[in-house]
Amino acid sequence: MKIEHLALWVNNLEGTKNFYESYFGAKASEKYHNPVKNFESYFLTFEEGCRLELMRKPGIGSGRNEFGNQQMGLVHFAVSVGSKTKVDELTRQLEGDGFSIAGQPRMTGDGFYESVVLDPEGNIVEITE
Repeated sequence: MKIEHLALWVNNLEGTKNFYESYFGAKASEKYHNPVKNFESYFLTFEEGCRLELMRKPGIGSGRNEFGNQQMGLVHFAVSVGSKTKVDELTRQLEGDGFSIAGQPRMTGDGFYESVVLDPEGNIVEITE
């Protein structure tokens, strides 16, 4: 078995899609639009691993996990970039482009080298080697 995809509700569908395409090499599907339900989405495919579905629909509530205010449920996901150097480079690039870095690159107590960025919607993304 494997996790096939994760899904995120977002307000800015195009901006969030562009973030994952630009910084993480994601490839987006054609936009799906259901006019009856006023729902639209993209599936993002990465070089390997599970896909990420970005979904938008007016009226979805905003209760969610935030970096400084943890709740039950999905907290974060991690994207492996292949090396410590790439973690450092991508973190610097994201920070230079104005994205919020919630955790600078470091070795964690459980042996991972990672940084933490908040995507345009405030979702917590770990960047790991």
